[in-house]
Amino acid sequence: MTRISLQTAAAPATDVDGLRPVNLRRDLRPLADLIELVFADSMDSSGRSAIREMRYLSHLGYGLNLIARMNDLALGISLGFVYVCDGKLVGNVSVYPAGYPKSLGETWILANVAVHPDYQRRGIAHDLVAASLAMIRKRAGARVILQVNCDNIPAQRLYEKQGFIHERAWRLWRRSGFLRSPISADSGLPVSGMRGGEWRAELALAQVARPNALGGLGWLKPVHRAAFAPPAWKRLLNMISLSGLERQVIRDEVSREILASCWLESAMSISSVRGWLFASPQVDERPYMEALINNVVTRHERATIHIEHPRDDEVVNGLLKDHQFTVKRELCHMRLDL
Repeated sequence: MTRISLQTAAAPATDVDGLRPVNLRRDLRPLADLIELVFADSMDSSGRSAIREMRYLSHLGYGLNLIARMNDLALGISLGFVYVCDGKLVGNVSVYPAGYPKSLGETWILANVAVHPDYQRRGIAHDLVAASLAMIRKRAGARVILQVNCDNIPAQRLYEKQGFIHERAWRLWRRSGFLRSPISADSGLPVSGMRGGEWRAELALAQVARPNALGGLGWLKPVHRAAFAPPAWKRLLNMISLSGLERQVIRDEVSREILASCWLESAMSISSVRGWLFASPQVDERPYMEALINNVVTRHERATIHIEHPRDDEVVNGLLKDHQFTVKRELCHMRLDL
């Protein structure tokens, strides 16, 4: 298990220029301002919500270090580093434990690499990333993962120089709950729910269709037994939180082999669902994916639907566009094996 310790020492009265670990009590508010400034053009609703949460947490004073142990956002920020120039906080990097299964090795997330526009091109981002990687190596981490906008070439070059490789580029699609479902011809392919004993077959399909070397099912979705056959405690936790995972599949009519699958995550308190699609590379995926997408938009036509899918899959991306999905972001997933 990843061992986490938070710095509880009081912040010094004055700041010294250079790189240092984050001090939550002192840094949260200026960090919120910096991250909002740097990522203003690409920030989505979850990002804006995180900024509001940071500003709220900044008012907690001495109770913040205790709260941070139970708050994922504050925890990731507390493990990161900041850079100070001219007495001002001008750079940041956050470091989060990814929460991957132990058998995959200890995996960390690098996020919020931000440098104030007035202080860019001085090597600050390089120093922040290097300090984070040194900290992760000291903790015997197995790998580091990150997301970066596909059009942010300078950032990708920075990570490449630190040894990161590209896994895959992904599109984040969104369909509004105010749209009517398009009328589509019946594909004749029956879509039905997963059966309890089929998880092994679905896992085998995902290992071929979405190998972890290419990013797995998507961001923080590695292909692993724990995701396909979750332990009892996790199923209980989902019941308590009123969230769940719906898995719809298409089987071969003769062999009953699973040929395509769709995962949908939902929460009772949120009128939206998040989805992932994959199909056997041995079949023509178009009719299978169209049947699954039709099923999703028909059964969840009043909800906002988010689907993460590889950018290089032209067939499915075309089908999503035909079903009135729009691209919200294009992200490159990168990985460093330590």
